[in-house]
Amino acid sequence: MEKHIKKAYEPHHFREQGHQLIDLLADYLQTVQDNPDSLEAIHWKEPEEMLKNWSLDEEEPRENNWLNFYKKVLDTSVHVHHPKYMGHQISPTAPVAALAGFLGDFLNNGMGVYEMGVTSTTLERIVIKKVAGQMGFGPKAGGFLTSGGTLGNLTALLCARSRMANRNIWQEGGGTQLALMVSEQAHYCVDRAVRIMGWGEGGIIKVPANEQFQMRTELLPELLEKAEAEGRKVIAVVGSACTTSTGSFDDLNAIGRFCKEKGLWFHIDGAHGAAAVFSEKYSSLVSGLEKADSVVMDFHKMLLTPSITTALVFKKEEDTYRTFAQKAQYLWNTEEDREWFNLAKRTFECTKLMLSIKVYSILKVYGTELWDEYVTKVMDTGIRFGQLVEAHPQFELAVLPECNIVCFRHRPVGMMVSEELNEWNENLRQRLLEEGKFYIVKTNLEGNLWLRCTFTNPFTTEADLTSLLAELEA
Repeated sequence: MEKHIKKAYEPHHFREQGHQLIDLLADYLQTVQDNPDSLEAIHWKEPEEMLKNWSLDEEEPRENNWLNFYKKVLDTSVHVHHPKYMGHQISPTAPVAALAGFLGDFLNNGMGVYEMGVTSTTLERIVIKKVAGQMGFGPKAGGFLTSGGTLGNLTALLCARSRMANRNIWQEGGGTQLALMVSEQAHYCVDRAVRIMGWGEGGIIKVPANEQFQMRTELLPELLEKAEAEGRKVIAVVGSACTTSTGSFDDLNAIGRFCKEKGLWFHIDGAHGAAAVFSEKYSSLVSGLEKADSVVMDFHKMLLTPSITTALVFKKEEDTYRTFAQKAQYLWNTEEDREWFNLAKRTFECTKLMLSIKVYSILKVYGTELWDEYVTKVMDTGIRFGQLVEAHPQFELAVLPECNIVCFRHRPVGMMVSEELNEWNENLRQRLLEEGKFYIVKTNLEGNLWLRCTFTNPFTTEADLTSLLAELEA
């Protein structure tokens, strides 16, 4: 056998490198828990500088031991497991789920059809039924896992189009100007989905938000009437649970009642907040979720699972077969057969990742109790940080937080002009980024810049929260 192929698959080298990598990551985990201040939350470098560093690395001689490469990747990446990571919406992976992800990568079973993904396809159905039950759906519910909330939302809206448009658009093409209604604070992927479907700018009706950045549901009847008068056929309303910028939850019960009355599809973008169904303390945030026709929920945002792992759940599983209808003789005999086990019939992906084993590993080892404990803990942290900001004379909140997303800013005494405040807080965040002790992000609300924290690390303490405020104040 050719020497490079034999070397690449040599079991002894693989075992040795695997042990070294696990030791490296276990030591890292120990450090971020016991001595986090010895490590940066983010190792910030300007893009061109980082490209130069890695270009130089690529020119160096190849090494038999990859440990140096692993170390360099670890050192220069964002440390999501660090208690002072308070940045984007992604949770620190539970080690058992990371190992399951590695197993899936190693097995490499693309699971578009059952015969290629026997185990992972079966586990996916078990996971989806478990989640659907937790969401309050009955035995007719179903769905699948997919690669991210953006893809999940698009797939759900394609299904809504197929169900509500009174014609087979997949086979026959377009026709009437279709539209949906969504909060002006919703994630941009909903707008993107509308444009991908060819509905154009007129296909998305933005519903104004209130002072808490929640959809003003009382405006839905008026906006629907106006759209119909303009010749647009509204087929769906999208609720946010929660908004990405502020963590505000729309009134899902009100939207659900409106959709039922008007015969509209009710979709919930719960990429971040739908995980609240697993928290006994915070499940009331998603009251009304069970009224939806479809829900998206990201396991990687709030449920300790590697990216990107998203559940798309439908109240009626039969709806999941409406989205796509294509012949693929090398995969299945007919497109009409409703086979839960041939997932490519219902998803964008054909070579589909073994996502289910990541989620199932958590359920198998810890049950939903881990998710209850985790979601409750990080949401408690967000609420507490909001209280600390509100009590501090030099900081202010954009809105009182409902969950683990908090928007705030520093307001020095006497500084009132918005432009000055925006520049001031922009510079504060950049300084913080470059120093690396904390990682927080920013958002724009009604033309003003706000600092933004998403607390996803269960080891973040109140001392870390007060330390962040002190660092910014200093």
